[in-house]
Amino acid sequence: MVNLKKLLNEKISIVSYIKLDLEKKWVLEDSDDEAVSALQDSLKVSEKLCNLLVKRNIFTFDDAQDFFRPSLDKLHDPMLMKDMDKALERLEVGMRNNEKILVYGDYDVDGTTAVSLVYGFFKGFYYNLEHYIPDRYEEGYGVSYQSIDYSEKNGITLIIALDCGIKAVDKVQYAKDKGIDFIICDHHRPGDTLPNAVAVLDPKREDCSYPYDELTGCGIGFKLVQAFAAHNDIPFEKVKALLDLLVVSIAADIVPITGENRIMAYYGMQQLNSEPRPGLRSLIELSGAKRPLKISEIVFFLAPRINAAGRMDSGQAAVDLLIAQENVSAFLKADTLDVHNKERREIDRSITEEALGLIRENEVLRNKKSIVLYDENWHKGVIGIVASRMIENFYKPSIILTASDEEFAAGSARSVKGFDIYNAIAVCEPLLEQFGGHKYAAGLTIRRENIPAFIEQFEQIVQDTIEEGMLTPEVLVDTALEVEHMTMNFYKIIEQFEPFGPSNTKPIFVTYGLNDTGYSSIVGQGGKHLKISASKNGHVINGIAFNQADKFDLIKSQPFDVCYSLDLNDWRGNTTVQMTIKDIKATQY
Repeated sequence: MVNLKKLLNEKISIVSYIKLDLEKKWVLEDSDDEAVSALQDSLKVSEKLCNLLVKRNIFTFDDAQDFFRPSLDKLHDPMLMKDMDKALERLEVGMRNNEKILVYGDYDVDGTTAVSLVYGFFKGFYYNLEHYIPDRYEEGYGVSYQSIDYSEKNGITLIIALDCGIKAVDKVQYAKDKGIDFIICDHHRPGDTLPNAVAVLDPKREDCSYPYDELTGCGIGFKLVQAFAAHNDIPFEKVKALLDLLVVSIAADIVPITGENRIMAYYGMQQLNSEPRPGLRSLIELSGAKRPLKISEIVFFLAPRINAAGRMDSGQAAVDLLIAQENVSAFLKADTLDVHNKERREIDRSITEEALGLIRENEVLRNKKSIVLYDENWHKGVIGIVASRMIENFYKPSIILTASDEEFAAGSARSVKGFDIYNAIAVCEPLLEQFGGHKYAAGLTIRRENIPAFIEQFEQIVQDTIEEGMLTPEVLVDTALEVEHMTMNFYKIIEQFEPFGPSNTKPIFVTYGLNDTGYSSIVGQGGKHLKISASKNGHVINGIAFNQADKFDLIKSQPFDVCYSLDLNDWRGNTTVQMTIKDIKATQY
């Protein structure tokens, strides 16, 4: 159910100063009529519903059963993952010999949930255990030399690295030379050489035949725990209790919610809504997120607050919250993160305004196919967010850089649909100290004197490789829908598609030829949003169009088309289906 007040306070207030002037391309995805017909014969439901299912790769009755009724029994055997046997053996030897073990992870949501999950589980069976989150500003991303030196000094002989480590070849060897072993649990792309670790758990390894390679870093940690539990006759219920943490990582890391991720997210959401751990419960209450929570509430309400710990202070604070056992202590820790998040939002707003101004005032920058901006004074903790804002506003591959120290700069990269920014950055590797990430998001470290050359080379790579169509934002539309189909029953069926996310996005519909009823209005602080009352063929539907108040004259003067998702609106106890509108265009006859 849409909570307009909270959306306005959280999501819209952050980006309301951004005005995306680019025309959006609506792409109505083709329908596989033969597959839809076959599924309809099997399921005996509407053609429109079967069309939506086929577009989510659901072709048979069994596929539909797995989709609508996910089962934990369908989780893959963790022993299918390359090196899992080696990881278990080393871990169990370490415990038998009472070795000191360090659970290490990145400072973002995926890393901190992973550390909380693995540390919290093993702490129930083994006491000689520590956890460690690197400082974003002193140590940077991934495995750090400082953490290895800390481990040597404190007698740690085994490090479990979560959500990082796959490219830490030199650092893992540095640890090896000091008698410290690594078990790496990562989900990022490996480089040409794997680290010399006891075990490297990463389904993206070319020699790993694990059936699903879209797990988060926290998900890899979960598989390690699952394997350990099975190998040591620990009831699966103790593993299942970790799913509230895992679903937070799945939502925040924007991984496909298919296969194992869908199963784990499905049950994780159940736990998050019924029996969340004290830290998450406190965070939910402080954020004001409306229950029952959905993936979108994690993304907009919980994840920013967890991330704020590492952005504004230390990611360690997030782990302390997530492993807290006592409600009062958890609430105090959650309150600290909430304060950090408010500080982060103000810094985000200020830097975004500066970055937008640099581009809008410079014709050369505006005409480039990419955006790479550097300011030594920008806050390192928000540059990833600012890069995302550049995508929202200009829809070009974007990298935001800021100084790490007098010698180096750190950068966060975000991309547009279809363009692999990781590969583009990889071409520039001779100019970089290190880099890593995914197709659509990456991070890098560079010497400050190399930044001008990097900007020039990266722009050239983008010019040479990006397709022109990739620079136009798209709205992928599932199917056309008439107003009379927007019923509560239809909405309740769509609701069962939850949890939504990449590869199972909330269905987007298009309706053509609507007319204003005369009751549409501009709403919201500053008059930025559009509340729509529209009709067609005698049927009326309401909708909300955030940041689209400029379309008011259009809908008042002529028939119009809308693309949208369906949500519920609760007004004074009256719950109705409404459109959450993505875009509006004049009807073309």
